[in-house]
Amino acid sequence: MQAFSGVPKNTASADKQTIIDGEKMTGAQALIRALEDLGVQDVFGLPGGAILPVFHAINDDTKFRFTLVRHEQAAGHAAEGYAVATGRVGVCIVTSGPGATNMITPIADANMDSVPLVVITGQVGVNAIGTDAFQEADIVGATYPVVKHSYLVTRAQDIPRVLAEAHYIARSGRPGPVVVDLTKTAQTGEMYYSWPQRMILPGYNPTTKAHGRVISDAAKLFAQSYRPVLYVGGGAVRSNASAEVAELAEVTGAPIVTTLPARGIVPNSNPKALGMLGMHGTVAATAAAQRCDLLVAIGARFDDRVTGKLDAFAPGARVIHIDIDPAEIGKNRAPDVPIVGDVSTVLNDLIPEIKRSQAIGGKPNLKPWWDELNRLREEYAIDYDQPCDKPTDGSLAPQWVIKQLSDHADPSTIWVSDVGQHQMWSAQLIDFEKPHSWISSGGLGTMGFGLPAAIGASVGSQRDFKGRKPVWLIAGDGSFQMTSEELTTAFLDHAPVKIAIINNSVYGMVRQWQTLFFGQHYSQTNLADGDSKEGGEFFDVPDFVKLAEAYGCVGLRAFTEDEAIDAINKANEINDRPVLIDFRVWKDAMVWPMVAAGASNNEVAYRPGTQPLLHKGVDDGDQA
Repeated sequence: MQAFSGVPKNTASADKQTIIDGEKMTGAQALIRALEDLGVQDVFGLPGGAILPVFHAINDDTKFRFTLVRHEQAAGHAAEGYAVATGRVGVCIVTSGPGATNMITPIADANMDSVPLVVITGQVGVNAIGTDAFQEADIVGATYPVVKHSYLVTRAQDIPRVLAEAHYIARSGRPGPVVVDLTKTAQTGEMYYSWPQRMILPGYNPTTKAHGRVISDAAKLFAQSYRPVLYVGGGAVRSNASAEVAELAEVTGAPIVTTLPARGIVPNSNPKALGMLGMHGTVAATAAAQRCDLLVAIGARFDDRVTGKLDAFAPGARVIHIDIDPAEIGKNRAPDVPIVGDVSTVLNDLIPEIKRSQAIGGKPNLKPWWDELNRLREEYAIDYDQPCDKPTDGSLAPQWVIKQLSDHADPSTIWVSDVGQHQMWSAQLIDFEKPHSWISSGGLGTMGFGLPAAIGASVGSQRDFKGRKPVWLIAGDGSFQMTSEELTTAFLDHAPVKIAIINNSVYGMVRQWQTLFFGQHYSQTNLADGDSKEGGEFFDVPDFVKLAEAYGCVGLRAFTEDEAIDAINKANEINDRPVLIDFRVWKDAMVWPMVAAGASNNEVAYRPGTQPLLHKGVDDGDQA
């Protein structure tokens, strides 16, 4: 049933509305005032007919900065990048119908990655709802499966309260996107504005502090464990628990393995950090999870890209699962100790309990465990020096390019990636030394995420860090073309993002799967945007350098290693406009290590034909 079906066709008359002391204004003006009173400083979006009263209320005196994008989907991804970079709630405003439906992808993306967003969409007037009016769409119903909460606002007087609730819901508990669908009736109606608003949220009371004996139960499991591992996910990042995770590893001696969204939660230089685990994780990190006797899931959700074949994941481990969302506890793996609460709060309670336990009973001897993990870490390190990694056509190795980007970057750089092979290489090879330095689309894997998210991160860097944190975007030529129109936004909004296009002229990750699992049948994955020639010349559609220049940006291209280094250095020196570098790389490069979809993590391939965890002495039976 559509969310619209129960909406009354007539609003209450003004004299029957609840009137309180306050300043008289329209609902549209109240929306702008509420955003200002909530402390919102940056908003992303695009105008349209059903939201025009709100845009009419934005003027030179408005306290927040509005970033005009060129496509509504980009507004959502830019708000995501802004939210992850700053820790604030990302806010976007778009119109009804196609404007709202274009927001469904970023809403779903934010929902999967627990990013706090408030998405304000225009809607036709109350009397037109259900009539198939021009640009009418049931956005509340359409987003129901992929949103944390949603509102359909039909009265002007409700707008301040709804905005206060939406902002609180988006950022509290497990963060996520909240939709506020604003009818034109509510925007043009008159109301009496006051602040602060009393929120009406019966039943919504997120648990932040662990209850009962679970903390002491968890400490007991640590005392009994000789092969523990901390499996850290994006929830720890959202909780700002970097220091707590590092301290827990130091106190217990446990290694740290991370999911894709949690890259950078502890520095790569931390000796306890084994890197990312799962489908394209390090052999050592994947082995740690498979061989452990205690798996401590911290703000992680046992995603299939991490676990591989679920019933073969960490088969001998007891499980402590810490998450603020009770729905995640036991969803994919039944825990021995379930702990519902905010990660940083829980760890601050757990660490002293573990110290008390150690003071009485001492620490387990983890040397044999670390000897094995260090051997795997040394023998099967992430590199690109194997024969199968060497380009055969004279082009650049994409892994080498990404490593050079990292080596030449400012230590405070915020790294943004799009989705594809370049995303996995970035997660593997970038030197992450600071938290909140990595922004990528994890759960939904949204191609086209990168450029708008980088713009949002750049706006956030300017807002909170006076631009001292440069933003580098690493994108594929395929993913970049999905939102390349946002180069206009970057240029006009003075967002000096630096863009590295890892241009292999194919949909790289799809091609990798076609190579490995579909008989090298490369159906519809050749983009022909740089690898074909006419008359001996490269035939580029598009020519990324000309495209960048057409948008007012600096465009560079690199075929050789010397050209690549020169382009990177030049890009790092330019801070007054966006810079795009078209790196020509080998189309047959593959991301290793790899676990095939649906396979056990024990089958991780370091390179073709090399599966270290199946070797004698390292398999399940020998470890047991």
